[in-house]
Amino acid sequence: MKKLKKKAIIIFGPPGAGKGTQALRLEKILGFYHFDTGREIEKVISDPKNQKDPEIRKQKELFESGKLCDPQWVEKLVEKKIKKLKGKGIIFSGSPRTLDEAQKLIPLLEKIYGKKNIYVFKLNVSEKTSIFRNTHRKMCSRCGYPVIFSEETEDWKFCPLCGAPLFVRVLDKPEVIKKRIKEYQKETKPVLEYLKKKKIKIYEIDGEPLPSLVTKQILEKLNFSKALDKV
Repeated sequence: MKKLKKKAIIIFGPPGAGKGTQALRLEKILGFYHFDTGREIEKVISDPKNQKDPEIRKQKELFESGKLCDPQWVEKLVEKKIKKLKGKGIIFSGSPRTLDEAQKLIPLLEKIYGKKNIYVFKLNVSEKTSIFRNTHRKMCSRCGYPVIFSEETEDWKFCPLCGAPLFVRVLDKPEVIKKRIKEYQKETKPVLEYLKKKKIKIYEIDGEPLPSLVTKQILEKLNFSKALDKV
C-alpha cells in the first residue's frame, strides 16, 4: 500500500454513473479518505465545540435552510482538511464540479500530492443507463447515501456507510434526469478542458458493467494489481 499513500483520485460522471459507489469501494480497498464536501461541512457545523463560533452558526443556518454556504468559507474548510490529510490518499467523487472550484482545488492538490499523483477518472454511461439507475436507486434513511441499482445491490437492505435501512427513492421523472445530465455536461466540460491544459491525464472508464468490474478498471489504471484480489 505504501506507493498509493500519496495519490489523489477524482471521479467524474453523469447522474447514476456510480461515482459515490466507486469512491466507497476504493476507500475500503485502498484505505483512502473519501472526501465529500457536504459531509465535511456537516461535521464542522454539527460539532458541539463549534456552536459558540458566530461564523459557524451563520454557515449552519445557511446549510440547514438549504442554501449554499459562503464559497470562501467552504474553500478554507476544504483546504484545511486536505492539508490535514497530507500523506494519505484521497478520493473526490463529483468534485470539483465547476471551473472555479477546479482552479482552486487542483493547484492545492498539485502542491500536496504532485501532478503525477493526481488521477482523474471519467465514468461513462449512456443516457438510458443513467435514467434507469436514477429511477431504480435506493437511498439511506439516515445519511441519504444513494445506492445505484445493479445485480450486486439489488438485494441490499442496509446502507453500506452507516448501516441504516435503505428505502426505494420516489421515482424521478426521465425529463428531470435528462436535464441533470445536460447540466452535468455543461458544468464538467470546462473543468475537463482545464485539466487537459494542466497536462493532467483523464482516464475514460466504462461505467456500464457491474460496480466490481468498474472498480477493477480503475485499479488497473492505478497500476495496483495487488488490490484486484480485494474487489
